[in-house]
Amino acid sequence: GTRIKTRKRNIAAPLDPAAFADAVVQIYLDNAGDLELVAKNLESSDLNFSRYGDTFFEVVFTGGRTQPGTIKPDEGERHPYSVIECEAKREAILPSVIYIQKILRRRPFLIKNLENVMRRFLQSLELFEDNERKKLAIFTALAFSQKLSGLPPETVFQPLLKDNLVVKGLVLSFITDFFKEYLVDNSLDDLISILKRGKMEDNLLDFFPSAKRSPEGFSEHFTKEGLVPLVEYNEKKIFEVKLKDMKSALTTQIAEESDISEVIENVKQRVKDAKLPDIEVVRILWDVIMDAVQWSGKNQQQNANSALRQVKTWAKLLNSFCSSGKLELELMYKVQMQCYEDAKLMKLFPEIVKSLYDQDVLAEDTILYWFRKGSNPKGRQTFVKALEPFVNWLEEAEEEE
Repeated sequence: GTRIKTRKRNIAAPLDPAAFADAVVQIYLDNAGDLELVAKNLESSDLNFSRYGDTFFEVVFTGGRTQPGTIKPDEGERHPYSVIECEAKREAILPSVIYIQKILRRRPFLIKNLENVMRRFLQSLELFEDNERKKLAIFTALAFSQKLSGLPPETVFQPLLKDNLVVKGLVLSFITDFFKEYLVDNSLDDLISILKRGKMEDNLLDFFPSAKRSPEGFSEHFTKEGLVPLVEYNEKKIFEVKLKDMKSALTTQIAEESDISEVIENVKQRVKDAKLPDIEVVRILWDVIMDAVQWSGKNQQQNANSALRQVKTWAKLLNSFCSSGKLELELMYKVQMQCYEDAKLMKLFPEIVKSLYDQDVLAEDTILYWFRKGSNPKGRQTFVKALEPFVNWLEEAEEEE
């Protein structure tokens, strides 16, 4: 017949998000949406934010509670000063970003709730109207511009990659509005930095519906939207990947000492497929050929022999792509730069040039033009002096002819 008393701390108060939401809405209404006053009143209130953080941000974004799993309004009062209700302009939305920033400074534990609610809204983009999606995109861009706590890039970009949202083009529309708004205050480098942190820098095409998912589709879309710097950045990135692929394939073939005609054919095919400019091809060929040399640490003569042997072995490859005076001159500049930057090659410049001449890679006119008018200043005086005996020999041979 003994009565057991329940300790008070074990009695859990029932969840009542509706009453919490109504109290927050009332504060908005009492202060006619003045966010400064709303923030002060919230600060002095005894509302349980730690328990109803998600509900609080629902009220901030939509004006009231939303039904579980949707963005539809739930029962209870609503206020007309939410992010979704204001104009789709930065000056109308920025005060809300600054207001949330103040709230988070005072209650940093709410950061997780902001993440939760944003993730939920972004995964439910199809439930918003076009105009509301635009407001969310502007809010997100301003949140990044203001470095708002609680919105790491992965929180924004990863939830967007739901197949049904991508297919309908909703993600592309959202991300375009986001990019345009963010670039008003920030540089392209800042945007790339955010994309890197969100692990999206190399996957921008994932935002596109499959029908438009191509480099051409990317360029066409963002050019039309006035984001030309982003298009140029993407084209440069694609170009660098193609160069890297070609360099990697060529390095393998040269290391394996593949048949030279096979190597030439492979390079020609890659140049054609990737539309690589001839100048870049000449630079890559020289880099790869020289990278394959087994350099000696101290023996200068050994280095000279190895470099000249390599030039002789792959001269036919260089010859296939140094098809004009301009490209031959580019090769000379490339040799000049490498000999200037690498101390062990400093004295090899005239020997390499002579070897390239002997193998018919460099024409006499090219060498004389470089000697008299070459425009690259790096180490030029030293190299001109070193090449003088060979140039004199060329000029004498020319006179004899």
